[in-house]
Amino acid sequence: MKNKIIGFLLLVFCASSFAAPNVLPMRERAELINQILDDKLQKVLPNLMRREGIDMWVLISREYNEDPILKTMLPANWLSARRRTILVLFDPGEGQPIDRLAVARYAVDSLFRKSWDKEKQPNQWDSLVNMIKQKQPKKVAVNKSKHFALADGITATEYEEFSQALAIQTDTRLVSSEKLAIAWLETRSEMEMQIYPNLIELGHQVIAQAFSNQVVKPGVTTTDGIVWWLREKVLDLRLQTWFHPSVSLQRSSNEKFDHLKAFSEGHEVQTIMPGDLLHMDFGLTYLRLQSDQQQHAYVLKPNETDAPDYLKKALENANRLQDIFTANFKLGRTGNEVLKLSRQQAIKEGIKPSIYTHPIGYHGHAAGTTLGMWDSQGGVPVQGDYPLHYNTAYSIELNAATFISEWKKEIRIMLEEEAYFDQSGVRYLDGRQIQFHLIKSE
Repeated sequence: MKNKIIGFLLLVFCASSFAAPNVLPMRERAELINQILDDKLQKVLPNLMRREGIDMWVLISREYNEDPILKTMLPANWLSARRRTILVLFDPGEGQPIDRLAVARYAVDSLFRKSWDKEKQPNQWDSLVNMIKQKQPKKVAVNKSKHFALADGITATEYEEFSQALAIQTDTRLVSSEKLAIAWLETRSEMEMQIYPNLIELGHQVIAQAFSNQVVKPGVTTTDGIVWWLREKVLDLRLQTWFHPSVSLQRSSNEKFDHLKAFSEGHEVQTIMPGDLLHMDFGLTYLRLQSDQQQHAYVLKPNETDAPDYLKKALENANRLQDIFTANFKLGRTGNEVLKLSRQQAIKEGIKPSIYTHPIGYHGHAAGTTLGMWDSQGGVPVQGDYPLHYNTAYSIELNAATFISEWKKEIRIMLEEEAYFDQSGVRYLDGRQIQFHLIKSE
């Protein structure tokens, strides 16, 4: 069944014309999401728990106030927690499968075995504590973290009540699941990587259409017009964006580049004209995975058939910065180390770099190591000190600044593409931009 659905997914993406692309119907999406989750819980989680030395992981949420990690473990037909939902993952050791238990009023599909009978044991906390006493784990971990927001999902009330219930009946103390929580979020499974490139390809197709004369009429279309076309297009595809897209431009004028303005929803709306260099930031959500992509287009002047050489050179500089950066990914190396090495090499080669790459997966700005921020090019304390692990995905997000003598100012080529890091190195999930999209002036 698994291969059948994945095969259908690939067929849909590859065979459909982009004029009317298809994605899986909701029922097939739900089936695939549950299969991917079950596969990851079986094949990926045990190694992560053993790597981090945690044999019991407890996730607790009340309805509509969900821990972001618990949400990744709910079945597709659960759009939120119900009442108080407690998921317990216990490693009995000796190569046995992880015991998946739900101390919850309702069965959590077939992914977690219902392990609380309210009629026999009215107090949910007592039921959870009894389970812990029976299992006798060495460590009981909860999602509590000072520095990683996605690993800090347990609320103050849930933590306090759980701690009190444990203290009354046992001498067990709770520990932070921080490293395990990050590992679960950042590690991509084989099944996920079978479908992820297709999402990225679809994003590239949408960007190509948006940056074409199908959408843009120079002298008429505005940057904001493209943004709202993107929002409508995504709805037509029966998908969602996880952030509001942005479209900005650079042109031969006295205006200087402003990073905040380029990525701000409140940036100035401008009419697109011949000779403009357009930039887009756009991301999709599908099958619980995210895309996050930035590309550029050039608006041809009436006598032009290609972008000017000086702009193509600027793009080459940005591509070279990508190569320098991804070549520095090494197992165990921290984000701050990769950032420092990459900036040093780029500057030595005469490139003016700015690197602000982040993990991607269940969340757009996902858990894992931070590889620079646009306003923290000297490194990011704590989050940037987290080491790289294999089987993780990243938005390779950066820009290279180039002085354009013809424009008498510096411009920035801002690129962002999804890539996967494993034993073979870093590879892009669906290539990267090495040529500008071209828009004709009609």
